[in-house]
Amino acid sequence: MWNDPGDGATGGGFSAQFPTPAWQTGIQGGKRGVPDVAGDASPLSGYTVRVDGQNIVVGGTSAVAPLWAGLTALLNQKLGKPLGFANPVFYAVAGSGGAFHDITQGDNNGFNAGPGWDPCTGLGRPDGARLLAAIPGQSATASSAG
Repeated sequence: MWNDPGDGATGGGFSAQFPTPAWQTGIQGGKRGVPDVAGDASPLSGYTVRVDGQNIVVGGTSAVAPLWAGLTALLNQKLGKPLGFANPVFYAVAGSGGAFHDITQGDNNGFNAGPGWDPCTGLGRPDGARLLAAIPGQSATASSAG
């Protein structure tokens, strides 16, 4: 379930201002769709952190943004160069060998998750190793790195 009952849900939908970007040409909606990607933001199943000597579980964008920043740093390291503007890359490899786990159940109190990109969970959540393997132009060192 993508929406924690009573605890909130992710945002998402379509821009009222921005046209559909080139990397989203297959998406129905007529405008820029968000989100592009997902991560576990639930405070029920989020990430354990230590604050003032106490372990607590946190969620939300404040938990997922550093997760994505860390994944991007690891991708840059393994690629041996900066990934650069990631959105076109992610959409290009989304169907490649499990780079993203498609989330097909749940909602965000406005849109339902479903097969492929959706305005609830985007392309889905990443599998870092498979995402790395799917990125074109990676070096031999990156593809053989653990």
